[in-house]
Order: sequence, then C-alpha cells, then structure tokens
Amino acid sequence: MNTASLPSWLRRVLRPLLDPYRRYRHARYIHAGRIVVGLVVSILLTTGFHLPHGEWASVTMLIVIGGLQHHGNIGKKSVERAYGTLIGAALGLAVVAQESYLGMPLLTYVVMSLICGFFAYHAIGKGGYTALLSAITLFIVAGHGDNPITDGLWRTVDILIGIALALAFSFALPLYAVYSWRYNLASGLRDCALAYDRIASGQSITADEHVKLTARMGATLLQLRSLMPSVSKEVKISIVELDAIQRHYRMCLSILEILSNLRPADTGSTGVTAEQRRIRRMLIGMARALQTGATERLQRPTESLTVGPDVPTASTEVLGYQLMTRQFTQNLESLQQRLSKTAPAWKI
Repeated sequence: MNTASLPSWLRRVLRPLLDPYRRYRHARYIHAGRIVVGLVVSILLTTGFHLPHGEWASVTMLIVIGGLQHHGNIGKKSVERAYGTLIGAALGLAVVAQESYLGMPLLTYVVMSLICGFFAYHAIGKGGYTALLSAITLFIVAGHGDNPITDGLWRTVDILIGIALALAFSFALPLYAVYSWRYNLASGLRDCALAYDRIASGQSITADEHVKLTARMGATLLQLRSLMPSVSKEVKISIVELDAIQRHYRMCLSILEILSNLRPADTGSTGVTAEQRRIRRMLIGMARALQTGATERLQRPTESLTVGPDVPTASTEVLGYQLMTRQFTQNLESLQQRLSKTAPAWKI
C-alpha cells in the first residue's frame, strides 16, 4: 500500500498495521484476528447460500492457515491442499460410484484401505502433506463408501471454498517470513555485539547473563534456519544465498566462543581497541539496517585491516586473540557485503 497518498491522520491510525516491525511484534494478534474474521465470513457465506455441509469450508480454512502465519507457507499449503482435495475427492466419488453399482461393502472397505495405504507410503517424504490430505478427503467425500454422490460433491465444493477464503485472507495484512528473518537476524547481531563487549571488556563469561546470551544467540540460529524455505519463496533469494548469510552468522557465534577461551588475562594489553570499535560499529550497523530498512548503512566502506599484531612484542596468547579478532572482522565484512547484495530483495 502506498501510504504517501494517505492523509496524515489516517497514516497515524494505520501505522501499527502498516509498519513491518510492529506487524512482526504483534503477529499473533494479527493472525488470530484474521482467523476470526475469516471464519465469520466462511460461516455467513455457506449458511447464507444454504450450502450443504458448509462447515467443511470453515474446517478447511483452519487447516490451511490456522497454524501458519507466514504468507509464503500459506500459499504453498493452499496449493498442496487443493491438489489433495481434488485427488481425494475424485477417488472418493469413484469409490461411492462402485459401491452404488456393485453393492459390496467389504470390497469397498478393502479398496479404501489399500488407497490409504498407498497415500501413507507417500506421506513420508516430499509431498507428504498432499498425500495425507488426499487420504483424509477420500473419507470426507465417501464416508465408508455409503455417502450419496451429491453429498460428496457438496463437500468437495465446500473444501474448495475454504481454500479460496484462506488464500484471500492470507493477503490481508500478510505476515511475511522475511520480516521474522530480518528482525531475528538483527536481534542476533545485537546479541553478538553484547557478547563481544563482555569478552573484550573482561567481564565474566561464566556468569548467568553471558550463558543466557549465548543460548539466545543459538536459538536465533535455529529460528533463521527454519525460516529459510519460506523466505526464499517470498522474496526470491536462493537457499544457497540465505545459507551463506546464515553461515556467516554461525561463524560469528563460533568465533565469539573461541575469543572467550583465548581472551588474555589482561585484556588491556591486547592493543585492539580500534578493532573493537570497528566490530561493534559493523554489528550494530547491520542490525539497524535489517530492522529499519536503511540499507545505505550496508554500503559504507569499512576501514582496511592492518597486517600483523598491533603490539610488536605481544605474547603468543595476545597474538592469537588479535588474529582471531581480525578473523571476526573479516567475517563481518563478508556478511555485510552479502546483506548489501541481497537488500533489494529482503527490504519489503
């Protein structure tokens, strides 16, 4: 939506709904509200037109978007649900037809069980959701083979209506997975800055605060991994590119752990104060760019790295800490370049 053309008072009213960060912060409330409105529309539509078995439209809507927030997932699940519905409905009607023609219930039970066994075989692995829904829809349409064909047709229509409504409401204040990806990565980079400050300033790395901070960064890593397929579908960034960004973040965590173990007893003698400021500036700058969308921060050149230790007579302990710190800086520079390269895609 182009908010520039809206009156200022209306922009202020709509800001909580239109601002991506606020939408991310209140995603559960938005999702719950969308489900409430969608179900009301589904019930009014099916009862208003007196559609038989109209409750299946509401059930389908809950199945498709009830447990899914992100727009990319909803589209994928809707397509899979549509395929599963059509396959299951066609087989269900065929089962009802053969039962009406042959009148052999035992044969019908065996046929339905064999069909579901086939779907169960394919339910494990790629396309498993479609296979499972095909089996479920078979029973919804056919019952145990004794449902009238008209009932099966109406239930098929109701399920397709539910899919259409789910897709329609997925476009209402869409909750993009890329929002969660951006803001989780921004939060992770801020946590990296906090952890590095604690290490560089000589604070305890065994304190509960540091342990909780490390655990939070690890949890962020897992969240980013789970979001990658949906983000790739939404903004057309390849999984390979997203994985490269995640790899840089994972390296940040690994290097921070190494730095905490290599840290000299007297951190004031390491001579990397300028490096410390540079690292913090890069981490916070990338976090702000991800959160606010101000991607020009990512295009600012960083200071060139010096070669060799800052302290000529540094001990082996200090030298190792310095070299690992510079490895940290190089990793952050690579991460910044990748974020800058992909910014036009994820900045929505």
